[in-house]
Amino acid sequence: MAQIVYKRAETNEELQQILDLQRVNIKPSLSNEAIKAEGFVSVMHTFDVLKRMNDACPHIIAVHKEKIIGYALCMLNAFRNDVPTLIPMFEYMDGIIASKNLSELHYLIMGQICIDKAYRKQGIFKKLYYYFRDELKSDFDAVITEVNSKNSRSSEAHRAVGFNTLDVHTEAGENWELIIWKWI
Repeated sequence: MAQIVYKRAETNEELQQILDLQRVNIKPSLSNEAIKAEGFVSVMHTFDVLKRMNDACPHIIAVHKEKIIGYALCMLNAFRNDVPTLIPMFEYMDGIIASKNLSELHYLIMGQICIDKAYRKQGIFKKLYYYFRDELKSDFDAVITEVNSKNSRSSEAHRAVGFNTLDVHTEAGENWELIIWKWI
C-alpha cells in the first residue's frame, strides 16, 4: 500500500486539488446529515488568494498516490482582508488577543483544514497538524483558528491535537469558537 506523504504545497496542480477538496466539503454542498456526521468547511478560497497565501507560507498537504487527501492552509495576518468572510474573525481576534495579553505572541492562522471523506478516522488530521507545527514552530509561537460550534467533529478533533478555547462568540447568527494551539 502506498504511504501517505506530508509535505508543503509546491505546484499549481496541488493548489487546484486543494480547491477541489474544498468544493466537495463546503457547507452549502452538504446535506444536514453529512454536516453533522462528517463536518464541513466554511470558506471557499479563490485560486489567486490560495496561491498568494502559499507563496508567502506554503500550505501543508497530505498526499496519497499523487492525490491530495488532506490539507492545512497557512494564513499569515497579511491576508486578513483577502477573504471577506474572515474579516470579522480577524477583527474579533485582535480584541481577544489584546485582552488576554497575547499581543507579543508570534502566531499564524490556520486558514482551513480538511481531510478527504474516504481517508477520515485514520489519524491524518492529527498528523497534518503535527507536521504543520514541526514545519512552522521555528517561525511562530502558536496557531489560531476559529471553528463553527455546529461543527462538533472539528471542535473535538482540534481539542485532541492540543487546541484550547480563547473565546466563544456569535457572528452572523452562528456561534464560533476562537481557539489556539501554543507551541512555546
